[in-house]
Amino acid sequence: TQKPIHKNVFYVDKETTNGEAVEVALQYIDDITARIMPFANNIYNSEGGTHITGFKSALTRSLNSYAKKNNLVKDGDDAFTGDDVLEGLTAVVSVKLREIQFEGQTKAKLGSVEARSMVEDVFGTAFGEFLEENPDDAKAIVSKVVLALRARKAAKAAKDSILRKGVLEGMSLP
Repeated sequence: TQKPIHKNVFYVDKETTNGEAVEVALQYIDDITARIMPFANNIYNSEGGTHITGFKSALTRSLNSYAKKNNLVKDGDDAFTGDDVLEGLTAVVSVKLREIQFEGQTKAKLGSVEARSMVEDVFGTAFGEFLEENPDDAKAIVSKVVLALRARKAAKAAKDSILRKGVLEGMSLP
């Protein structure tokens, strides 16, 4: 069974001035799979959409800036990528929109453009505050992401080395 890597579950539920809303809950577990459940007006969006784009960019930005600000990564280190911050993440992202647009008939993907910035603003702000207010949770999350970053770089180095050897071996004349 997977164990949570931080104690407090992050949660925000905020209504915007025009009656639209963003609700996000997330927790990291000791796993490498990302599980994200996207909803728009209570409809499950199996292919994600603009709200998930906003969520991912705010998540990546928040973790990168928190890690830098609190010296949890060195100056020369690479920034976290979207893939790094998604490893082991379990999240539910839900938006309520007055005028909603889906891509295609199946409603599998949200297409409403404003959902992206709405989620980015609400979630980004709240998650930044969560990291500041819960330093132990923040450290645990950043450590997990740093591990994912190192694993990604090690895998790339191994692949490059194998490809380089393959090229060199192919150079011998018959």
